[in-house]
Formats: sequence, C-alpha cells, structure tokens
Amino acid sequence: MPTEPSARAPIVLLHDSLGSVELWRGFPAELCKATGRQVFAYDRLGFGRSDPHPGRLAQDFIASEAEADFAAVIDQLDLARFIVFGHSVGGGMAVNCAVRHAAACVALITESAQAFVEDRTVAGIEDAREQFKDPGQVERLARYHGDKARWVLDAWIGSWLHPDFAAWSLRVVLPEVKCPSLVIHGIDDEYGSPAHPALIAELSAGPAQLALMAETRHVPHREREAEVVAMVRSFLSALP
Repeated sequence: MPTEPSARAPIVLLHDSLGSVELWRGFPAELCKATGRQVFAYDRLGFGRSDPHPGRLAQDFIASEAEADFAAVIDQLDLARFIVFGHSVGGGMAVNCAVRHAAACVALITESAQAFVEDRTVAGIEDAREQFKDPGQVERLARYHGDKARWVLDAWIGSWLHPDFAAWSLRVVLPEVKCPSLVIHGIDDEYGSPAHPALIAELSAGPAQLALMAETRHVPHREREAEVVAMVRSFLSALP
C-alpha cells in the first residue's frame, strides 16, 4: 500500500495457472512503490490459501472469471475503477475483466498471456507434465497450495490439453477492449510465441503498447522485475 492514500486507480493482479498470491513474491510491493498505486492480489478458488474448488474447471473458466472471483473481489474492495494486470492465463482472464467491467477499467496489462492454443503452448505443458512426474515438483507446489496442489496441477494440464479446448481463443472478446493496454511478452516464452501479444495488440480496440522482451521466458516479472516495473510505471504515468 502507498504510504499515503492515493486517488489513482489501484492495480488488481490475476495469477497464472499454478500461481497464488504468495508466488507473486515481492513484485506487488515493487509495483506499488514505483506507481504510487494500491496493488491487490487474490487467490482464485482452488489456489493458494483459498477454499478448495468443488470440482473441475469449467471449459469457459477464462471468460467466467470476470463474473466470478474477480467480480466478488472488486465488489468487496468497493473499487469504482481499477487497472487489471494478468499473468499467463490470468492475462486472458484480465482481457475478459476489462470487457465485462469496461466502465470501471482504466487500463489492461497482460504479461505472457495466451491468446489461443498453439503448438508451443501444448508442447510446453506436455513437457511440464513430464517434469511433474517427479514427486519433488509436486511437493514444491504444495508449499503454496497445500492439499490442493494436485488439483491445481490437474486443472492446468487437464484444461489446456483437453481436445475440446483446442479451439479456444481471445479473438472474439479482444475487439471489445476499449481501454489502453500494455502487452508484455518474453520472446523466449516456452508457453507462447510472440504471435500471442501481436494478436492481443492488433485486435484490441483501444490503444495498445506492445513490449517484447529479449532473452526472457514465461515470467518476466520475476526474470526482469525492474524492467517490467519500469514499463508499467511509464505506461500508467498519464492515467488516472
């Protein structure tokens, strides 16, 4: 939180498929310090310290987040306006949040967001599935998700590799994004080529700033935190 109350729109963070509030680590504090804005992060249902999810993720889980946990969070925090920042699958969710809550959304920031399912996405998840056959990897995940770790892993792999999910994309919703957008993506992202940020920037109806980061993989805010924070600070400097 800023040292003094800010009238500027706060930033709401949406985590990735294996993420949680804790896994953002020091990034929210750095973002807060650099921008002078409040920064909020939350665990989606089934992740981190939230309650267990009662079943499987619905096939429309990316779109439905805007009317589910996200809607409850902004209502609970009484946010009249906000900036939504999503990492990975959280980026796709953030796009939907920017559209479904357009009157309140000051800006959209996506980081390593997938806009569709491509071969690199599938290959990256298949490779991760092999790595998670090591019990030590699941134990590491359990540090952040507790007894929900196996559900978190299965939800990610099962959703993205399901044959019925192959046709999913953001193409229909992106033209409804009217607010300014910052689209951050690592060129070496193992889960998505630069075609993803290019599509997001191209199809968004509002002004979009594309930020491709060389020698950067799927987690720019951890790999190059200072650079990402500086990008966000510059992008938001002229916004309320």
